[in-house]
Amino acid sequence: MNFYRATFQEPFEAVDADGKVIHRYDARFQDRVTIRFLRGGESVMQARLESRNPVIIGVRNSERARQVTSEWRIVIDGRAYDLKEDPRPTESRRYLEMLAEARG
Repeated sequence: MNFYRATFQEPFEAVDADGKVIHRYDARFQDRVTIRFLRGGESVMQARLESRNPVIIGVRNSERARQVTSEWRIVIDGRAYDLKEDPRPTESRRYLEMLAEARG
C-alpha cells in the first residue's frame, strides 16, 4: 500500500474592498493518505471519458479528519481532488474513506 502526503483544503468565501466575491481554498492540515483508483463499471468508464478520475481516498480516523466535508478538496502531489461525499468510517473504524475525483 502506497502512502502519499496530502493537504486538506477547506473552501473560503469573502468579499473584497470592491465588493467582489473571492472564492479560494485554505490549507487546514496535512496527513498521509492512500489512493485506490476505481476500475470497471459503466459510471467509472464514463467518468474517464470525461477526463474525470474517480478514486477512493483513505485517511486515518482523527478529530481533524472528521471535520472534512464534501465541500473540501485534497491536494496530492500537486493534483487537486474534489470530494464527492463526506468521509465515512471503514469497518475497522480506524480509517475514513471518501469518494473523490481528480480535476482535469
